Amino acid sequence: MRNVLIVARKEVQEGLRNRWVLATTLLLAALALSLTFLGSAPTGNVGVRALDVVIVSLSSLTIFLLPLIALLISHDAIVGEMERGTMLLLLSYPIARWQVLLGKFAGHLAILAFATLLGYGAAAAALAITGSAIDAESWVAFGSMVGSSIMLGAIFIAVGYLVSALVGNRGTAAGIAIGIWLLFVLIYDMALLGILVVDQGQTVSGSVLNALLLLNPTDVYRLFNLTGFANVSSFSGMAGVAQGVTLSLPVLLAALAAWTLVPLALAALAFSRREL
Repeated sequence: MRNVLIVARKEVQEGLRNRWVLATTLLLAALALSLTFLGSAPTGNVGVRALDVVIVSLSSLTIFLLPLIALLISHDAIVGEMERGTMLLLLSYPIARWQVLLGKFAGHLAILAFATLLGYGAAAAALAITGSAIDAESWVAFGSMVGSSIMLGAIFIAVGYLVSALVGNRGTAAGIAIGIWLLFVLIYDMALLGILVVDQGQTVSGSVLNALLLLNPTDVYRLFNLTGFANVSSFSGMAGVAQGVTLSLPVLLAALAAWTLVPLALAALAFSRREL
């Protein structure tokens, strides 16, 4: 455990030195505050709670932004250090490869979690300071959104490690990482929508749709935040989906955890078999 913490501290220090922590935090805070004040402006006229609108806006932002940030900081975690020769030096110490990978994961996740908590927390704090009415149900939904956002980041950090453990150079890793981001964030949902339109409910049953949604972590995240809480789903545009999809919150949380653990385990296996 001590070795894992040492590697994690090293990754955090490198993130501070390379301005990753500062840049990510400022970006998330700026976008969150912009969405907060622009998106919640009309809520007083339509009787919608401001924090619920912020949850919907930030959930949409998270799906596009956090996976990209996670892949950017993780895609060269292994292959990059191997190209620079620092991985060989690191493994010359009494430390196992799985400890290196787990330490890197803990460090990168700490960076992403800190930026998410501070950035999104600034949005909630701004609403509270302005005197917006926020009830306990909205706070629970907001806390769940922040927590699941960190889990979504963890998923794509693990996926980035898997790519980094399999490819031979940083350029290839970067290209594959961008392709993965496009697939899960844009292409998959467009293809699924096209299938549903063509099928017209003849072949794709509810259980098949549930399985297809579980195959995309961004869809799992979207369902968890936009259909899991009645105060949010009622005006998020997904109330109909919430009635048609039978996936419960524990199932969605388990899917997010599985999407993290499976790629991380595969990355550890690939790294353990790779020659330096």
